[in-house]
Amino acid sequence: MESKIPEISTCNNNHLLPATPTYTNCFCFFCIISETEPNLRKSGIYHYFKQMPLKDDQEHVLVLSALWKIAMTKPNDPEFPSLGIFRCMAKLIQKGVSDKAWLLRHQNIYIPYYAAHIIGSYAMNKPKFTQKALNSKVLQPLLELLQGKISWVERRVAIRALGHLTSHEATFEAITEHEVEIIEAAINIASSCIDEVYREFLGLKEFERLDYHKNLITRGIGGLELENRKAEEWASELQCWSLYLVDRFVRRRKRCLRLICKKKQFLKDLCGMWGGLMSPSSPAGVGVLRTLCRTRIGRETIADLHQVVDCICNVSRSSDYRQYMAIESLVELVRDPVTRYRVIDAAAPVLADLVELKSIRGRLKHRVGQEIMQALLHDYHKIKFCRSSFGSERTKKILEELWNSKVDRVRKEKLMNEEEIREKEELSNVLKNEANKKFRLGEIENSLMNYSKALGLCPLKLAKERIVLYSNRAQCYLLLENAEAAISDTTRALCLSSTVNCTHSKSLWRRSQAYDMKGLAKESLMDCLMFVSNRFGLRRCRRKKGFKIIPYYAARMINKQMNSTWIFAPAKSKTHG
Repeated sequence: MESKIPEISTCNNNHLLPATPTYTNCFCFFCIISETEPNLRKSGIYHYFKQMPLKDDQEHVLVLSALWKIAMTKPNDPEFPSLGIFRCMAKLIQKGVSDKAWLLRHQNIYIPYYAAHIIGSYAMNKPKFTQKALNSKVLQPLLELLQGKISWVERRVAIRALGHLTSHEATFEAITEHEVEIIEAAINIASSCIDEVYREFLGLKEFERLDYHKNLITRGIGGLELENRKAEEWASELQCWSLYLVDRFVRRRKRCLRLICKKKQFLKDLCGMWGGLMSPSSPAGVGVLRTLCRTRIGRETIADLHQVVDCICNVSRSSDYRQYMAIESLVELVRDPVTRYRVIDAAAPVLADLVELKSIRGRLKHRVGQEIMQALLHDYHKIKFCRSSFGSERTKKILEELWNSKVDRVRKEKLMNEEEIREKEELSNVLKNEANKKFRLGEIENSLMNYSKALGLCPLKLAKERIVLYSNRAQCYLLLENAEAAISDTTRALCLSSTVNCTHSKSLWRRSQAYDMKGLAKESLMDCLMFVSNRFGLRRCRRKKGFKIIPYYAARMINKQMNSTWIFAPAKSKTHG
């Protein structure tokens, strides 16, 4: 016999249900999901989802909170998606957007947030769930939240849900009807969300913050410190998911590609968007630039933005997870015959430092350095003999040195016998020792010259010896306040160290100092963190007993750069002058 759920019914047992309840004509959600008879449970849930948007019940928030937990822990469970949860959530969001009086009644202010979060969680993994969500008309309510109809908190979960909806090939095309609207909103959010979160939450005094924002951020646990930390995390995620959405549309839609190429200021701003360091898989701002560099129109646009090219160059020599994206971008720009001549002066010095690189943190496991060298030298003879207007004299000199060291010198050393190689090694070692003595005596310039001569003689196959020479010469450059030369030498040392399965800690610290000298706080911070990680990593801690302490000089550098790179630092300066 089919059970009918009454139009209006309440549960008087405060949800303290027996282990095996008997189903009654009760509209309490917790009674319904505790039903052991499958058909009655299914029917009850279906009717509950159908009736929920039509009722004004103060227990809706409690139900949605429970549904949110279920969706987060069991996103692949087909039960609720098959019984109408998407349509229910879409109607609740729409009601919250269109009826402000209802939104402010009871605890209804929480409903749009939970509803969008539930949609995003169920759309995360299963394409068939995503299709059900789109068929249930969730797109328009999510777009309403994306456009800021309520607040930044709802924006965060709306863009998360849209990111999952667009991540499945089967349903991506169905969303493209709103592609311009979505990409415009995503660009706006990525550009402004940090300022918005600071202005509407973090920059406010504790008593000025909206209670429902505080409760959602901390789940009612913790005080001001936790609120601030979570707000920073949420702001970073908001920017991260916005950039992911931009990246998805730029990859797949030419219309969106042309649209973003017109946003010159946004392209410049992308350089400073990390996209959330907690998520190495996110594209970040440089990841979006890499996507653009894979297209002709994108390369031509970026090649004309010198500020963007300089940023990509800086990131390509850094220690953070974006390095491989930046290297790919530069190589694409240098390979293209149209953009090559526009970027070569900026790219050549940087890429020449990376030709010894074999892989980047497990990525690009092929010989990435070989690809870089081929990209730089593919028309070298034309440059050398035709005396073309290609690049500056400095660039031509860099390419000539690269050719001599990586092509001519390799050939010559292959023809040498073991005795000749040994003689060069011994002479290089003598020069290195002489340079060390002069360095200790304070004769920095003479020491630098001897290190350079030693490098010119040291056989290419002696990677460990060349690491030390490059790193020591970088220290000389640091003392002479030549930050760019120090970055170049430490980068070469670090690229060589990747070939011998170690990372040269001294070079990391020296490059961190050089970046600090140039005012590149993010790059300095990442090198310093890597330096600390290498020096006091888990493996070393297991081998040696005792508590490890970060050196004072490294802790001071980290603190300085953390303050400089704080995600809300620009927003704070705008607000407080």
